[in-house]
Amino acid sequence: MAIERTILKTKPYCKVTFTIPKEQGKDFKTAFLVGDFNLWNTKTHKMKKKRDNSFSIVLELERGREYQFRYLADEEVWLNDSEADKYVPSPYGDSENCVIVIE
Repeated sequence: MAIERTILKTKPYCKVTFTIPKEQGKDFKTAFLVGDFNLWNTKTHKMKKKRDNSFSIVLELERGREYQFRYLADEEVWLNDSEADKYVPSPYGDSENCVIVIE
């Protein structure tokens, strides 16, 4: 997985690109980015599948905050990002949520 931050010094937000690499993306038809920034809605942030089978999406996230998130592939497979800044226990069973810190 990959997370790329673009800090805009004149803006109160940061552009963040979330990517599921082609090695994992090739196994899925759809992927969504789900997190506290969209109230864990599994339908609002659909990731774009590219020709190389990777998925990506760009969000503008407010600076000075932490955001929990996960990827949902094919509406049933939850994935974590290995490049997350940290992980926190999920309220659902034995899984963890990824956390990205936007400074």
